Amino acid sequence: QVQLVESGGGLVQAGGSLRLSCAASGRTFSRHCMGWFRQNPGKDREFVAAINWSSGSTYYEDSVNGRFAISRDNAKNMVYLQMNSLKPEDTSVYYCAAGLTSWFGVLTTKSEYVYWGQGTQVTVSS
Repeated sequence: QVQLVESGGGLVQAGGSLRLSCAASGRTFSRHCMGWFRQNPGKDREFVAAINWSSGSTYYEDSVNGRFAISRDNAKNMVYLQMNSLKPEDTSVYYCAAGLTSWFGVLTTKSEYVYWGQGTQVTVSS
């Protein structure tokens, strides 16, 4: 049974930093892409960042590019999202997700992901 468990959310002032973690278990994740999405009430879940588990290839949504960094620790089955220079508009519930892909593929749409975590709240105060 695949499980993705997020942690690390919280309240931070604008300009601050947080690191989200995603503990992945239940299968091997080679040939998977790991992604971070976020969702606010009444809005669609939007892509934030993704990393190919095997190759380490990454991709970012434009508004977070240069501020956020996604990484993975294959030995620990962990995925991280380092968030710097946080803005109030980054406030959201952040979800970790996994989807099957090629050795170098990066997935950017939510329909391509099969497994999802329960989410962790990030609140950025102005």
